[in-house]
Amino acid sequence: QVQLVESGGGSVQAGRSLRLSCAASGDTYRRRCITWFRQAPGKEREGVAAMYTEGGSTYYADWVRGRFTISHDRNNSTTYLQMNALKPEDTAVYYCAAAGRACGSWRVDYWGQGTQVTVSS
Repeated sequence: QVQLVESGGGSVQAGRSLRLSCAASGDTYRRRCITWFRQAPGKEREGVAAMYTEGGSTYYADWVRGRFTISHDRNNSTTYLQMNALKPEDTAVYYCAAAGRACGSWRVDYWGQGTQVTVSS
């Protein structure tokens, strides 16, 4: 089993930044890959970025275009999503997810509870 706890969401104005955190615990193998997803109101959940926490490889959705950066701190088993130049269309619930393999394919074995990000114009 893997437990994931997101934090760092909130309400910000367009153009500002937020950093989301995903603290992971439990089976080390099953959380080798951490992926951030988001789901906006009325839309399907979509992958944002993924990272192999052991090797450091990262994967991004095409639309991210350098605005978001995923990183991992092995000391506290926390994966971050740094989001810059936020836009109102980034408003969504952001989820982190864990998987043991196929990083970058948006594979999910475990979900976190989500954290709300609201960007106002």
